[in-house]
Amino acid sequence: MEYPNQSGFRQRKLQPNVRMRGAPADPSDPGVLFDDTSSGGNKREQSGAGKAPDAYPGQALLSEPMSNLAMAYGSSLASHGKEMMDKNLDRFIPISKLKYYFAVDTVYVGKKLGLLVFPYMHDNWEVSYQQDTPVAPRFDINAPDLYIPVMGFITYILVAGLALGTQNRFSPEILGIQASSALVWLIIEVLAVLLSLYLITVNTDLTTIDLVAFSGYKYVGMIVGVIAGLLFGRMGYYLSLLWCCVSIFVFTIRTLRLKILSEAAAEGRLVRGAKNQLRMYLTMAIAAAQPVFMYWLTFHLVR
Repeated sequence: MEYPNQSGFRQRKLQPNVRMRGAPADPSDPGVLFDDTSSGGNKREQSGAGKAPDAYPGQALLSEPMSNLAMAYGSSLASHGKEMMDKNLDRFIPISKLKYYFAVDTVYVGKKLGLLVFPYMHDNWEVSYQQDTPVAPRFDINAPDLYIPVMGFITYILVAGLALGTQNRFSPEILGIQASSALVWLIIEVLAVLLSLYLITVNTDLTTIDLVAFSGYKYVGMIVGVIAGLLFGRMGYYLSLLWCCVSIFVFTIRTLRLKILSEAAAEGRLVRGAKNQLRMYLTMAIAAAQPVFMYWLTFHLVR
């Protein structure tokens, strides 16, 4: 823009170069000192925001083998730990043996319960073997099991709670005392038999689990006695308990004599010697202790 001055000359007014925001800058323009990278930088940032930087081209190739190696090492470590745990656990709790004592079926349970209540007509009391290994209980009624003792113990506690409830004496504390006392007496009985067998040096194949099984069979007679007492009063309790006590005595004698007494005594021949006499007395004592525990753990439940 030109305008006249006082001297008459026309003077051009210099206007500053104004550039719109976002317009491209001319690199030949001397007035531009710095490039405007605000919009272009934002575009580059936005265009590169969705893409991961590929700083290491071999990282994708190395990550998969390393993860597979870590998974293989972890699975190997877990299997090794499980093997060690099973080995140490089997040392204290013979899981494989416990499976044998619970290998039962409905037919076996029914026949074994009948044998516990009516053992007088049974003739063959020997346990069957297959390649020096006793067959599973479901195939041999004479084999000891833990299913009936465990279920008998639980049922006995439930029946005891029912009996206490009918007499308005039920409470969780009393039921807990009943269960703990029955369990403690069972442990004392098994420990006493083990100590007796050790003192008289009896060479027998009886195990601790066998003794627990034979000691737990008395719960069947105890349940029958308490239920009879609830239905028919004290007279029904005494009559049914007496029958069950005699039955468990006969059952224990005929079962343990093949395992504690010598082979000659098991076959019915004359037994001589102090050690054989001690074995016979021990068998009689174990059998006689069953009715005592049956009465001791049930007489207070029937009134």
